[in-house]
Amino acid sequence: MFEYRLQEIRRADLIKAAEAHRLAREARRARRAERPATTEGEGPVTGPEERFVQVA
Repeated sequence: MFEYRLQEIRRADLIKAAEAHRLAREARRARRAERPATTEGEGPVTGPEERFVQVA
C-alpha cells in the first residue's frame, strides 16, 4: 500500500511538471506572436567598423 501511495504522489508531481512545461511553452509562443515581424526575418546588421576596436 505504501508503494502505491508513493506512485500516486509521483504521478501527481509529473502531471504538475507537465502542466508547468505546457504553460511556459504557451507563454513563449504568445510573446513570439506579439513581436513585430520583420520582412527578412533577421535583425539589423552592424558594419565591420562597429565590430572591431581600433588598436593603438
